[in-house]
This record gives sequence, structure tokens and C-alpha cells, in this order.
Amino acid sequence: MSLKQALASAVERLARARVGSPRMNAELLLMFTLGCDRAYLFAHPERALTSEEQTRYRQALDERTRGVPAQYITGHQEFWGMDFVVSPAVLIPRPETEHVIETVLQLSHETHPRGRTSPPGGLTQIADVGTGSGCIALALAKEFPQAEIHATDISPAALEVAHANAARHQLESRVRFHQTDLLEGFDSGIFDFVVSNPPYVGDSEEDQVQLEVRKFEPRHAVFAGPTGLEVIKRLIPQAQAALKPGGWLVVEISGTIADGVKPLLRGWKRFQISNDLQGIARIVAGQNG
Repeated sequence: MSLKQALASAVERLARARVGSPRMNAELLLMFTLGCDRAYLFAHPERALTSEEQTRYRQALDERTRGVPAQYITGHQEFWGMDFVVSPAVLIPRPETEHVIETVLQLSHETHPRGRTSPPGGLTQIADVGTGSGCIALALAKEFPQAEIHATDISPAALEVAHANAARHQLESRVRFHQTDLLEGFDSGIFDFVVSNPPYVGDSEEDQVQLEVRKFEPRHAVFAGPTGLEVIKRLIPQAQAALKPGGWLVVEISGTIADGVKPLLRGWKRFQISNDLQGIARIVAGQNG
């Protein structure tokens, strides 16, 4: 069977199984099977697959048709121009989470308009709460080369993945990982930024979440409790205590909880909610007084 034939058959199979973007998935899984890039697929359409390659491709397609996310099959996902190892122990990094990085960069520039990546007299101190794969912490380490970054997660399995990603990107000396619940154990007034992509989906919204997310991604990283605000309610006072005066909390949210978050930030110096590219409330940022 040639690459062209294998792709055509895979696209048809995935479409029958109602897998979204069947051609993209078919190409991605074939690139994974062969260890090649997309250019190779189109440059060698008549290249014959070995029997071993056909078996491995079929197994990958079997997994995808039963709903396993492609990222868990390949073990990789791109975020902020960086390649991250992922497993079912961590939430798959998503493009909308890049708005967290963008917001920190914007706020840092406003605070230090001459382009400094650290305030006068010391390093920028950043905490990434619920780090998962480590994508936010490591992206910030890339953008803020002088920063000291602490990444927390309650899951030891998630921290193993984050450690692996730090090593892959040669950033293990830049990020300190902590197994803890949110910011428990940290001193007061030490961080310039606290950032997080916490669980924010309410149990009542479960039917609105994609089936493959419900079935395969870690539930504790998706669902916060009955309203979706449960984790954020605990994080906000902890962040306020851990932030320096003038420091910022930057949290990914959803449009369904945006109105519920606003009252939680009363008493902060100021706060703002920004939308993603689809016009949905996505990031809340609050400045400590």
C-alpha cells in the first residue's frame, strides 16, 4: 500500500467514525508512524509502506477512531512554538491558553516599559499554578530569561511530564517544580506574577464538553466542581497573599464563569477581563494592591 492509498483509506475511515478534521488527523498519525514531516508525505505519494508500518498506522487509527486524542497517541503537542510531551496524566495544551503568555508579556511591558524582563533590584518571580505539562511555565521561562519560575501541581504524574518537558527544552535549571495544592507552602509577598490555567468547567456543563475530553483527559484538570468556580475561589486569596504589592494574577477562564469571577476580585487594585479570538471571555487579570 502506498502513502497516497493509506492516507485516502484513513481519511475515509476517520470520516465514517465522525472524527473531526479527518484529513489532518490521518496525515498527523501517518507522520507519527513514519517519523516524517508533511512535506515528505506529499513528495513521496507512491512510497510503499512496509507491513510493520501498516500495522502501526492501523493501530494508531484504531485508537483515534475510539476517541483517543491524537496528542495522546503521538505523545506530543505544540504550544507557543515549543514541542511538548503529553500523556493522559496532563491536560492537552490548547491555543487559547497562549493568551496567558500574551497577557503576562503585555502587563510586564506596561510595568517595565523599557523592555526589562525583571524589575529593578531583582529577578521577576513567577508562579505557575497547576502546571500540568509545564507548557505555561516553560513558555514564560523562554520569554523571561532572567525570571525565577516556580511551577506547582498536586499530581505527581503531571509533574513527571513537566520535568521531562523542562529537560527536553534545557530549562530544568530555570523552573522549580513543587508538588502542592495551588500555592500552599509559599511565603507571602514573593511573586510578581501568579499565573494559572485551573479547572474551570462546572459539573452542570459536562454535556457541553467534547466527549473525548470527558473520556480521556484528566477530569481533575477540567472540572472544578458544581459551578466551575471552586478552584478559582481558593486560588484568588492564596494568590493575593503570595503576590508582591502591584503584582498580577493572570488566570484562564471561560465565558460561562466570567461574571462569577468579578465579585471574587473586589478589593484588588484593579482587574480586567480579555477575550480570545472568538470573542469569548478567556483571561482575567487582577493587580494586587
